[in-house]
Amino acid sequence: MKTDFHFSKEIERAFKNDPPGQWMSPMPAGCLRLSSGYPAPSLVPSEEIKQAVARLLDEERDLPLHYIGSPRVPQLKEFLQNRMAQRDVETANDELLVTSGACQAIDLIARILLDDKAVVAVESPTYMEALEIFQNYTEHYITIPIDENGLQTEVLAEMLAERKDKGLPIPRLLYTIPTYQNPTGTTLSLARRQHVMELAEQYDFLVLEDDAYGELGFGERPRLLKAMDTQNRVIYVGSLSKVVAPGMRIGWVVADKRLIAPLSWFKKDLDHPFDQATMASFLEATDFDEHLEKLTTVYESKCATMLSALEEFLPPSVSWFVPKGGYFVWVQIPDVDTSKMLQEAFAAGVAFVPGKYFFLNQQEGLQYLRLSFSYASHEEIVKGVELLGRVVGTHIVSTAKNVE
Repeated sequence: MKTDFHFSKEIERAFKNDPPGQWMSPMPAGCLRLSSGYPAPSLVPSEEIKQAVARLLDEERDLPLHYIGSPRVPQLKEFLQNRMAQRDVETANDELLVTSGACQAIDLIARILLDDKAVVAVESPTYMEALEIFQNYTEHYITIPIDENGLQTEVLAEMLAERKDKGLPIPRLLYTIPTYQNPTGTTLSLARRQHVMELAEQYDFLVLEDDAYGELGFGERPRLLKAMDTQNRVIYVGSLSKVVAPGMRIGWVVADKRLIAPLSWFKKDLDHPFDQATMASFLEATDFDEHLEKLTTVYESKCATMLSALEEFLPPSVSWFVPKGGYFVWVQIPDVDTSKMLQEAFAAGVAFVPGKYFFLNQQEGLQYLRLSFSYASHEEIVKGVELLGRVVGTHIVSTAKNVE
């Protein structure tokens, strides 16, 4: 029996895309998870959060469990403003909105800025869940390749000039992860950051700066695009998922108050007071700089372990970018479709994410894969890369024979 749910045309169009999370292939039990972009289990402060909840309820009783009530909710916003100030971004109360993670922030931004005529510029490759969000609102994109220094801004400049000459729409929004990018781990150089801001002013578009990994650098942190923003063109999205706990769902947006107001208008979730008050309770008892130093020390060591294992176990034809922070290493295996290699990797006991899922045109990503060093232990990283190396070697030999 046919059922007509009276979906809008926009929803029907969105349903033509792949369903969310399709890239998360079911994983056999016992697989070494070099696929998981999760914090290391030992670094998630579960005991400290348990104490934060107890302290919160002991002191405030029922207040955090109401729609509105906990005095700690404003304290979380104050903490985020202080963090932004430490990174050279002064933020007024009406310029910051706390969200349920970065994905809600990106979705709200897309909701107020995009429609079926809007053009979005995205890095290629980029964060797959952001692509899933944007595809719910528009079908119009330009994609800009990435190299070891991040977004290739000269290519972006050429594309923009060509579109202007041809009378084509200029993107309303550039979505970029300039610092320790997901999936490539690359970091946009200072010269290119300046170029992005110049292009945004020249061609009158907004920049969505996704900074989910920006506090996880292995050295000096690069300057935020938002810190370089003199024209209120940058919409900054931050997250505590990678540095505290993803299940807490704490993200935020910093932008011109004229953008924050409509974002807040459509948010309509009353700020998740229990989660936000719990996070504030945790943060008030935590030396956050010391906490970050612990995280980055561990992740830098794990990254070094993975890079060393890649050198030891991967064939010479395989290459990768060397990240300066974050969670990921982006690997290129020439002439091999990594998505066809995945089941063999599972059978061998190791998991990765095929590169195609990070591209709008998935054919562009067939010879890439993403590895994560954040979740697995040092021993698991070495063993996982060794197992992966065997699978890759088999596929390279097979490909060579087919060519012959």
